[in-house]
Amino acid sequence: MARTTTSFRVGRVQGYQRGKVWYLCYFEQGQRKRPRVGSDREAARMLAAQTNAQITVGAPGVLSFEPVAIAELRQRWLNHHEQVLRSSVSSIRRYRAATDHLLEFVRAVTPVRLVSGFTPQHAESFVAYLRQLEKAPNGHANACKRGLRDKGIKFILQVCRSMFTYARSRRHLSPYAENPFSVIGIDRMPIENAKPITILTPDQEVAFLKACDPWEFPIFLTLMLTGLRPGELTHLLLPDDLDISECLLRIRNKPELGWQIKTRNQRDIPLIPELVEVLRISIGQRTAGPVFLRKKHQPDSSASLAGKTGKELQQILEERIARIPSSEQPSNGSISRQQRLQFAAGIWRDAGAADADRIRTTFIHLTARIGLPEATAPKLLRHTFATCLQDANVDPLIRNQLMGHRPADGSKSGGGLGMTAVYTHSRPETIRQQLGMATAKRGIVSVAREWIQSRTATLQSQNAQTCG
Repeated sequence: MARTTTSFRVGRVQGYQRGKVWYLCYFEQGQRKRPRVGSDREAARMLAAQTNAQITVGAPGVLSFEPVAIAELRQRWLNHHEQVLRSSVSSIRRYRAATDHLLEFVRAVTPVRLVSGFTPQHAESFVAYLRQLEKAPNGHANACKRGLRDKGIKFILQVCRSMFTYARSRRHLSPYAENPFSVIGIDRMPIENAKPITILTPDQEVAFLKACDPWEFPIFLTLMLTGLRPGELTHLLLPDDLDISECLLRIRNKPELGWQIKTRNQRDIPLIPELVEVLRISIGQRTAGPVFLRKKHQPDSSASLAGKTGKELQQILEERIARIPSSEQPSNGSISRQQRLQFAAGIWRDAGAADADRIRTTFIHLTARIGLPEATAPKLLRHTFATCLQDANVDPLIRNQLMGHRPADGSKSGGGLGMTAVYTHSRPETIRQQLGMATAKRGIVSVAREWIQSRTATLQSQNAQTCG
């Protein structure tokens, strides 16, 4: 009987058996590697031959990976979004907040240091941990706390899945290990406790506008009739973004002034005559500067940078950045995007531009005044706008364009008609109208009418006999 050996060698790679499992041992870039292969000796020998060939030509071994701590992975991934993908600062801020939960989990609940040690079982425990958390919705330490909503939990898990996908592409995960967040079925998780979306009825829209003062009316009428995001409205500049003669509103990126459209998707929005006239009255004699000013700067535009064009504001921004003391400048000589945004925010403030936070608080006061205290986000005006477009049977592609979502051709991830559908809600009367049009010419409708007439006549005859 042939003796079964517990080790073998293929070139620079040694295979050895421990218990019933085979392991490989080799050096790659000066580091010793000992990956686990499995219980099949022949499979281990074939993998050893492949690994030896790759090492010989200087390629990474098929089983090689770089162990890295989860905290280090998070920083590399965020740097990738900052330096390579150039994601927006607000998006990176949300990704950081989402992954903070994971770092706290592996620090205080289930100590796991390396990315390769985080398993699907750990991911499931992390989901249970998130469902028990209680946080203040606005992040304030003294605010009332509540559990995370399903939508928030799902977002956190999707962000973590994306981070581990990055780890896999950079060979920080074992080659035979799956993304732990892909295994647990995130996309199948139901959203059961989402905050309900309120859509204003025509009567409520009228009541809302009638409750507005002269400063509030142009702002909220514009949001209602264009579907703009509040951030887009507060970053409109004269004369480039508003063409009164052409009845056109242009939503443009302004990276030189520290502002970008959420989707980076620029668009032109036609204005109805009534809105054009309201804006004409609101602007008055101004020919430059923000279209919508802060309330305290109306109507005389008393801001320190009032009446400056976009190019002039950009020049002032660069001058302010250049005046940063050398002691406060970064070692590489260039400020971060976050620092630049802070300077740019000061430019918009000094130009007298309306503030998105002030618009939100004003919106809350107005909705409470008309009996809708649960409506606390100006975004519902955007939802109402999209719903009204559907009520009027506007072409879905035009709706997509007016809403400023990404093109619906699949050329870019996210957005598209699917995102437009998120903002579109079918009113009961619209559903009833569409259903009536779809069933009007079906033969069964005629049969139903005949049955109604026959049955009504029979019942009338029976009632007459009973009364007689």
